[in-house]
Amino acid sequence: MSRLEGRRAIVTGGTKGIGRAICQRLMDDGAQVLTCGRSASGAADGCDFVQADIASQAGVDAVMAAVMERLGGVDILVNNAGIQIEKSVEEMTDTEFDQLMSVNTGAVFRMSRAVIPPMRQAGGGVILNIGSISANNADPQMAVYNASKGFVHSLTRSIAVDHGKDGIRCNSVSPGWIMTEMADAAFDLANDPAAAERDAVARTPAGRMGKPEDIAAAIAWLASDDSAFVTGQCYVVDGGLTAATPLQPGLF
Repeated sequence: MSRLEGRRAIVTGGTKGIGRAICQRLMDDGAQVLTCGRSASGAADGCDFVQADIASQAGVDAVMAAVMERLGGVDILVNNAGIQIEKSVEEMTDTEFDQLMSVNTGAVFRMSRAVIPPMRQAGGGVILNIGSISANNADPQMAVYNASKGFVHSLTRSIAVDHGKDGIRCNSVSPGWIMTEMADAAFDLANDPAAAERDAVARTPAGRMGKPEDIAAAIAWLASDDSAFVTGQCYVVDGGLTAATPLQPGLF
């Protein structure tokens, strides 16, 4: 039997990049998966989809109604949906601040709040959040994004502490440089994007950029009973990038 056989999962923002890879991996491991997004295209084959903007409570309600109707419940929530706006605090407008925080913090909070009662009633469940190494090591020109991921890490620990008694585990995964559209946008901030990408690889002990499947593998483990005694943790999956000093390889 596959290790997630019979489990029912929600993956937010699962139509591209890391989210799509997570949907595929959870299905490969036997789970039924429902994902959501503002666009009606891109979901992996075999994955249920609902078009919803989870930056609002109405969108969260739509996702929950769909998962209850189509899958009959929820055992796993992966809070993957997120956006980034490449600006400093001084440059960020109130509208942009509200837009980013409504997705990166508000949606994580509301989706988590929504699944806790049915998970408790079912005897437990797993909530997994996508954080970022940027929460601990601030990327330039992404101040509010960095801060939003700090919220995600803190909320992860609080859910684990408050709802362990309900049989609910909560952990987060912090990706390093994973080759997605968001990573491309971050590299584009550099004076020489190609050189910045080469430097990122040079600083990574694993010797390569990450793939969405690398994050999906970590999520699949944390969603399974193989990690039954793991909760309240923030796992870094970055090929060793943040384990090294900022000195460029080859200088010494």
